Amino acid sequence: MQPAARADKAAMATTAAEAGLADTFPKLLIHNAAALRGRPAIRHKDLGIWHTWNWDQVLEEVRAFSAGLSTLGLQRGEKVAVIGANRPRLYWTMCAVQALGGIPVPIYADSVADEMAYVLEHAEISIAVVEDQEQVDKILSVSEREPRLSYVIYDEQRGLRDYDHTRLKSFADVQDIGRKLFAEDSAASANWQASVDQGKGADLAVILYTSGTTGRPKGVMLSFDNLIVSVHNGNLFDNLGANEEVIAYLPLAWVGDHVFSYGQSYVAGYCVNCPEAGETVVEDRREVGTTYAFAPPRVYENLLTLTMVRMEDASKLKRRMFNFFIEHARRWGEKILDREPVPFHARFVYWLGDALVYAPLKNRYGLSRIRVGYTAGEAIGPEIFRFYRSLGINLKQLYGQTEASVYITAQPDGEIYADTVGKPNIGVDIKIADSGEVLFKSPGVFVGYFKDPERTAETKTADGWVRTGDAGFIDDKTGHLKIIDRAKDVGKLSDGTLFAPKYLENKLKFYPNIKEAVAVGDKQGFVTAMLNIDLVAVGSWAERNNIVYGTYQELAGHRQVYDMLAEHVAEVNRSLAGEKAMAGAQIRRFLILPKELDADDGELTRTMKVRRSLISDRYASLITALYDGSKEAAISTEMTFEDGRKGSISARVAVRDMPVVGAVNPMGQAA
Repeated sequence: MQPAARADKAAMATTAAEAGLADTFPKLLIHNAAALRGRPAIRHKDLGIWHTWNWDQVLEEVRAFSAGLSTLGLQRGEKVAVIGANRPRLYWTMCAVQALGGIPVPIYADSVADEMAYVLEHAEISIAVVEDQEQVDKILSVSEREPRLSYVIYDEQRGLRDYDHTRLKSFADVQDIGRKLFAEDSAASANWQASVDQGKGADLAVILYTSGTTGRPKGVMLSFDNLIVSVHNGNLFDNLGANEEVIAYLPLAWVGDHVFSYGQSYVAGYCVNCPEAGETVVEDRREVGTTYAFAPPRVYENLLTLTMVRMEDASKLKRRMFNFFIEHARRWGEKILDREPVPFHARFVYWLGDALVYAPLKNRYGLSRIRVGYTAGEAIGPEIFRFYRSLGINLKQLYGQTEASVYITAQPDGEIYADTVGKPNIGVDIKIADSGEVLFKSPGVFVGYFKDPERTAETKTADGWVRTGDAGFIDDKTGHLKIIDRAKDVGKLSDGTLFAPKYLENKLKFYPNIKEAVAVGDKQGFVTAMLNIDLVAVGSWAERNNIVYGTYQELAGHRQVYDMLAEHVAEVNRSLAGEKAMAGAQIRRFLILPKELDADDGELTRTMKVRRSLISDRYASLITALYDGSKEAAISTEMTFEDGRKGSISARVAVRDMPVVGAVNPMGQAA
């Protein structure tokens, strides 16, 4: 067992009371309504217009809905599902439920009905609060299997007028019931306040279901103390206050959104902005002037891909100017951002580049006012990470989990490295087991898995350490944590060479043309890969090169597309050849899948993580072809269309051989 790495304990607290804070979110809301009266708490863009509620208005909205829920019979300890996009009323629902001692259970809005049914049943949901007709339809389609479900409350009324409203109610109607209760019952207000006062930090605040990479999702139980202390320490770490502007677009069911768009807002008092739609996030972020942002790597990758695609269509002069200043930024941008000594001429050219390229780019991304930006969830490609930092964006990395209330490690300002995830956050200890697995201990450690004491005991040790399931090590030079891969996924080739699939996949996904990658090699003689093309990037390239195609499948199987991706794989192999431990893990063969890996098909989780075991089974014929020397293989697999209908796709997929770079000894290392 390696020694533990410890964070600065100066501001450490294990309960909200020890941190000098109200110990539940409803109490924090009441405090903010008094202390921050008139300051914006949440905004929502609807039909092109921003609507704003200040903290005292939010309190009134929450009180009314909470009282309405009480008249519908919601009891302390009961669970309420929250399903939909980022909307003020859904965030208010969580606080309204907590005020009555209930427990909100956010569910991924893009879940199919069967996935939703599992959570509804497992969490013992009594009321569901949903966004719109789509979610109502999914709930009703499985309602016969959920006898505990008494009411479905919806936000948007469109399309629901002719439905049977025996168990259906609109959000506005429930609020009206609550307002009527306060108006007619003189004791109602005192009773509601008494319910809020009854809550305490040790109570369950929320149940968040994991993405389920290894099986059925697990319900992670987090207390108010877990969340409030963790977000308080996160705010301290980055000096976040009431003046921040944040845009809420991450899934409500993901712990990241619950912390960044709900918990931290209530503790710091900053304003959360709900976009009009998922497609307008970048434009809406630009309008509000986001100062604190979080996005998983795929968001940054997609932005960069779109940028490069558009630049290919720009004039020759613009492309030359863009490339010149971007190259200059790659050399000097991070040093200027970190306030390191830089020659005057380099600083002057950078200033000119900021006026002509960097500032317009940041404005286009909606990151002109960004003060702190984070990425996490998956490893981000070093070149992508450095690209944004070179523009002057203070992008950092953190490492967290649902079981930690997000925060385990984060990168302090001035200590930013592309290949690390930072130092232990305030109040967090980490250590590395002899097996290489990362363990942590913090005030954010979850209470347990709902109705699953055995899995809880497997994850939490008797002395309070939590097994992350990730393999990593603490870098001797920086003191930062480095994550290699999921511990269960790290394997070895038949010759003993280390095989870390995610490490290889992230190298492949650095290229805008590759959207997803699955590396294969554990217990095999060499490494192979199955790739997805990015339809936007490769489609744009195809148009410029007069390549005609009708479908994704047709484009993915085109010989010239294979040639292009072979160049990317060759570059990855050259990179691996220079790494002593990974030289033997070069990719010997690859193929391009005829369909995109899809969460609706179960191939990805709702947070876009690869489900390896399912893919290994579903694409077994392709994996066999990768290792038996075949030049092509047949595949037939099921796929789910956007409207929920099932279909199938059949194809013959080509397999491409790749040369090995440099001599490799029997143990897989460069000779």
